Amino acid sequence: MTTLQNAIVIEARRWIGTPYIHQSSVFGAGADCLGLLRGIWRTVYGDEPEAVPAYSMDWSEPQGEERLWAAALRHLTPKPLAAEAPADVLLFRMRQGSVAKHLGVVSGVGKAARFIHAYSKYGVIESPLSLPWRRRIVARFSFPEEVS
Repeated sequence: MTTLQNAIVIEARRWIGTPYIHQSSVFGAGADCLGLLRGIWRTVYGDEPEAVPAYSMDWSEPQGEERLWAAALRHLTPKPLAAEAPADVLLFRMRQGSVAKHLGVVSGVGKAARFIHAYSKYGVIESPLSLPWRRRIVARFSFPEEVS
C-alpha cells in the first residue's frame, strides 16, 4: 500500500461512527457518502476541490443526469473496475436504471474486501464488499497523487 493509500484508508476509518446526515461533511457530527469523501479530501489535500451545490436525496434522478459520476471524473482518476486497490473510490448504482449516487472507499481487498461509506440510518460504517455490493459498482477511481 502506498503512503497516499494508507493515509486515505486511515482517514476513512477515523470517520467510522459519524452519524448519517444528508449534505453534511463534519467529522463526528454528520456526513453522507459524498460528505465522507469531502472530509477525506480535506484532510489529505487541504481545500475541497470545488463548491458543492445543494442536492436532494434523489440526487439528479428526475433529470437522469450522472452528476456524481461527472464530478468524480473532474477530480479523481478513473480505473478499470477489476483493478482493485486500497483507497479506491467506488461509485454505486443503487437500483438498475437509476443514476449512480452512492460512494465508498475500499479499505480491504481480496477475500476480505471491505469498504467504508456513509449509509442512511447507519452512519459511516465499514462493510464487506459482498457480491450484492459488487454488482452495484459502476465506476472505480483513485485519488490523485497531486492536486493542482
